[in-house]
Amino acid sequence: MAAGSVQISGTGQLLDLSRKLKGAGGPRLKANFARRIRRAGEPLKTDMQQTIRNLPINAEPRKPGKRGGPSPTSRPLRATVAEAVRLSVRTGSTPGARVWVDRSSLPSDLRNMPWVMNSANGRIRHPVFGNKKRWANQWTTPLWWDKVVRAHTPRMQAEVARVLDDVRRQLT
Repeated sequence: MAAGSVQISGTGQLLDLSRKLKGAGGPRLKANFARRIRRAGEPLKTDMQQTIRNLPINAEPRKPGKRGGPSPTSRPLRATVAEAVRLSVRTGSTPGARVWVDRSSLPSDLRNMPWVMNSANGRIRHPVFGNKKRWANQWTTPLWWDKVVRAHTPRMQAEVARVLDDVRRQLT
C-alpha cells in the first residue's frame, strides 16, 4: 500500500445502499449517511497527521571539518506534509471514504515527499542546501502510512458496517 490514498468501502453494499438512497430521494438521509462516514474516517486522518508531525527523521553525523548551518527554508517539512492529508467522502456511483495526500497543496519541491518518506527503506536522499553536487541521506520510519492504516482499518470497517445497517433500517 503506497502513501497517498486509503479507501474503506464495502463496494457491493455501499453501491446498493447508494442506489436505494437515490431512489428514496432523501437528501437529508444522504447527507446523514455522508456525515457519519466522514466521522468514521476523521480519527484516521487525525492520527495520520499526528504521525507525520512526530515522525523521527535522523541524519548521518557530520564528517570532521564539514560546515553546517541553518536551513535555507523556514518551511517545516513534517507540518507541511501533514497539512496536505485530506479526507473525502463520496455517496454517488462509487461511495466510500478516502484518506489521501493532496499533492497540489504541497510545494513543488515536496510533491513526492510523502511517498519518499514512506518508502520501504525509509531513506530520504536530498541535495545539501540545494547543491546538486553534494547529497545527504536521512532516515525515517519505513512504511509508517501502512502501519497507521492497519491500526485503524478494523475500527473503520466496523463503523461503516454500523452506518450501513442504520441507513438500511431507515430505508426499509
